[in-house]
Amino acid sequence: MDTPQYTPSLSTPVLGVLLILLEAGSQKTNCARWCPPKSTCINATACRCSPGYISSSGEIFTSVLESCDDINECGPSSTVSCGKFADCQNTEGSYYCTCIPGYELASGARTFRNESENTCQDVDECQLKPRVCKSRGVCINTQGSYTCKCPPGLELNPGDPNLCTDVNECTSGQNPCHTSTHCLNNIGGYECRCRPGWKPVPGSPNGPNNTVCEDVDECSSGQPTCHSSTVCINTVGSYKCRCLRGWEPKPRFQDKQPNTICEEMSLPTWTPPPGIKSEVSGSFEKPPRDSDPPAVTHHSQDLVKSMDELLKEPRDLEALPLTERHHMATQFLLGLETVLRTLAEAMPGDSFTYLSPSDTELSLMIQEHGEGNITIGQSHARMLLSWDVATGARDSGPTVVGILSSRNMEKLLANASMELEPEKKAELQKIYQRPVHGARVLLLSPVNLVFLSNTNTEKLDSPVTFAFSHSKPESRQELICAFWKSNSTKGGYWATTGCQTLGTRNYSTTCRCNHLSSFAILMAHYDIEDWKLTLITKVGLSLSLVCLLLCILTFLLVRPIQGSRTTVHLHLCICLFVGSAIFLAGIEKEGEKPGLRCRLVAGLLHYFFLAAFCWMSLEGVELYFLVVRVFQGQGLSKWKLCLIGYGVPLLVVAISAAIKSEGYGHNLYCWLDRESGFLWSFLGPVILVVLCNAVVFVTTVWKLTQKFSEINPDMKKLKKARVLTITAVAQLLVLGGTWVFGLFLFDPQSQLLSYTFTILNCLQGLFLFVLHCLLNKKVREEYRRWAGRVTGSKYSEFTTSTSGTSHNLMQAHRPSESGM
Repeated sequence: MDTPQYTPSLSTPVLGVLLILLEAGSQKTNCARWCPPKSTCINATACRCSPGYISSSGEIFTSVLESCDDINECGPSSTVSCGKFADCQNTEGSYYCTCIPGYELASGARTFRNESENTCQDVDECQLKPRVCKSRGVCINTQGSYTCKCPPGLELNPGDPNLCTDVNECTSGQNPCHTSTHCLNNIGGYECRCRPGWKPVPGSPNGPNNTVCEDVDECSSGQPTCHSSTVCINTVGSYKCRCLRGWEPKPRFQDKQPNTICEEMSLPTWTPPPGIKSEVSGSFEKPPRDSDPPAVTHHSQDLVKSMDELLKEPRDLEALPLTERHHMATQFLLGLETVLRTLAEAMPGDSFTYLSPSDTELSLMIQEHGEGNITIGQSHARMLLSWDVATGARDSGPTVVGILSSRNMEKLLANASMELEPEKKAELQKIYQRPVHGARVLLLSPVNLVFLSNTNTEKLDSPVTFAFSHSKPESRQELICAFWKSNSTKGGYWATTGCQTLGTRNYSTTCRCNHLSSFAILMAHYDIEDWKLTLITKVGLSLSLVCLLLCILTFLLVRPIQGSRTTVHLHLCICLFVGSAIFLAGIEKEGEKPGLRCRLVAGLLHYFFLAAFCWMSLEGVELYFLVVRVFQGQGLSKWKLCLIGYGVPLLVVAISAAIKSEGYGHNLYCWLDRESGFLWSFLGPVILVVLCNAVVFVTTVWKLTQKFSEINPDMKKLKKARVLTITAVAQLLVLGGTWVFGLFLFDPQSQLLSYTFTILNCLQGLFLFVLHCLLNKKVREEYRRWAGRVTGSKYSEFTTSTSGTSHNLMQAHRPSESGM
């Protein structure tokens, strides 16, 4: 305990007594000396925390490790309440209450202890701080605070809530002015004023937010805005001065500017390319002396007439080599295009059309400005294109669109070649399934020279659509949209790159191109077929038809060879003869798609070629009865042979037509369609016949071998059977083997396979004639007898009669051989 200071007074003895008593009491209770700060001793073993403090064990504790910590009366679990608009503030060992910002006690004091003493009320900052809001801001008191309100046209500064700054209504993203006015911002507001070149509409002021303006037409205001050599063109808010037709800007001036000054332009002169010395060529060099519009029109007409006269009798051009002539044609077209474009720019009016006596037609469209698509047409051609394509990058002068159509240019471009694109060649090779050697073209339409003000037409931003009139094309020929392309080696040629043929209707073909040049409709005849193969086919089939006809006459008129096998041979030759004749006369297809005639030809070819193979199978049956079964006279009767030989093919064709009639007719020829698999309606029966006959002939040869090995064989009968078997086998190898070989002809580009198949197929008639007629002794004797009758030779007649008598005697003694 602290020692009290001595102060002389009357209470000194009393205090001394009390101290003595307390010291004596403490000695009796033995108070603890380890109590921590903020606590008092209770006894020798316990301590008590002072008011406002507490230990972890409570108010009283006995552990020397405990300490007394401050009690947070303002914490969440505290029961202390300061009341409304007040906050509790904790202190060491105690607490106090204060009003929240914007509030104060009614008494003016700063703190209080409990809710009953709470008299917190709102403070009016606007009265305490009358100038708290700056720049015309108005202070508005709120519950516990205040806010600054800005007048219209001002807004609070994001960095200083007490400062009002100007609002730029013109750049705020919501332009309050009409689109025809210009917004002008000022402090606290804005104005709507007309732009230069505009004026308020009648009854509308200039300045308020409801101002509406209209364009000032400087060209009709009566002011001398443009030079006399120009034409005033009003624009939105301004004007331009454009040169008159046939005039051009003076040096150091530009067209379509407010200060443009123009001068008369000199019309172009055009001289035909060097080498042309026709009498009429001089008229090209006589342009009018000035650009008077009527003179320009007459000059354009004279130009077309002179061109016609030059091309009608191109004496100098015909004497030139082909390459030089085509080079001349390229120069001719380029020079003509330049002159016509320049003349059109000096021509009056919006359009011009002239048809010469030689049916050459010039059509022009001249406009100052436009938008969207434009169409120009005449009797020979029509063109649809975008206005932007016609104008290009030009910003001065009228825009020109022109077409010059002339049939006389055909003489200038005669015998020109056409170059096929690689993609086109691949497409044709896929369609025709054989290589394309080239193309021969024929001009069907006039040559159409197309030109625009835009001279950069090698690659247009949007395609141009054409419709060209032309004469009637020949059948099976493709129509092509082609353009003339210059070339240093060839002079020029027709090309199709960048052009697409859309369709043909009523002798008019529609094309779409992404560039411009001189165009024409060509009839293309592709060199797909090999002329050598075509010649071999025609000559071979003609020879085969003659031989088959001789075979038919022989089988009908030579009586010594009459029999069932002769009947089979006769009908086999008849079927091959009719089929070959139909093939030679009607295999070519007319038109793009197979018509009724083509389908009928394909059906007849299908039937007669199947019938030929069916008769060949009947020969195998006859041989089987003759050799294998060895029963004479047990072959099929004639009516059964005809029923099988003609009825079975008819049944196959009828079923095929009923299942898929559109299979008759190929994209190239009048034959069966290969792509859909319909060709197997012919190849299937052919393979079956060949296989069955092969089995029959193998069996026959095996039986003959057994017969020859017998002890006492009938050698004459066996030798004759052997001859018949060899003949039938040879016939099977030639007729059937040819078509079996054709099955392996999968690659039409193989010339070796193509030539081999064509030669074998065309010589079938010749082979049958040699095999069944010339190698037959009886037929040869009959031929000699007929020849003797025609020539009147007695020796031949005697020989024939003697041979015939001897033959009859031998037949009488050996009747069994005649049956074989």
